[in-house]
Amino acid sequence: MIRSKYLIIVLVLVAGISSCGIYNFTGGDVGTAKTFQIPYFQNYASQNPGSTFEPGMDRDFTLALQDLILNQTSLNLVTANGDLVYEGEIVEYRISPMSATAQQTAAQNRLTIRVNVRFFNNTKKDVDFEQPFSFFYDYPANSQFSSVKDEAHQVIFERITQDIFNKSLADW
Repeated sequence: MIRSKYLIIVLVLVAGISSCGIYNFTGGDVGTAKTFQIPYFQNYASQNPGSTFEPGMDRDFTLALQDLILNQTSLNLVTANGDLVYEGEIVEYRISPMSATAQQTAAQNRLTIRVNVRFFNNTKKDVDFEQPFSFFYDYPANSQFSSVKDEAHQVIFERITQDIFNKSLADW
């Protein structure tokens, strides 16, 4: 008797979870899409005044976006003909002073990265977009940038990729 009650409870829970259909626990709605494609984001940051070129950014950002979508959806990554396509370019990589000390020197610097993204959903109309996404990382001016660069990139990439995911797949 008790055993059958537990069995019924388990079956109801399993049915409830599986009825979520196209939604997953991260809130992403992939619809009928099965695949996604992300060509390398080209690094055009040095073409904007005040921006600098950071080697390897195109690879690192592209991999960060691919990893996020792989980890938060059931979509498969493909190299061509994806149901969902993310493409774009890195358009800004800038380090600028943010606050000054009494001695007229910078107390804090800010790294800003801006990425332009084009999203195409080949399974659902009227959800495509083109939009810039950016975020920043502040660090003490007396720190060498090379000592904070990895952490700065990680923080910025995490925020930008999550914003891209939310815009493209989360119904918020």
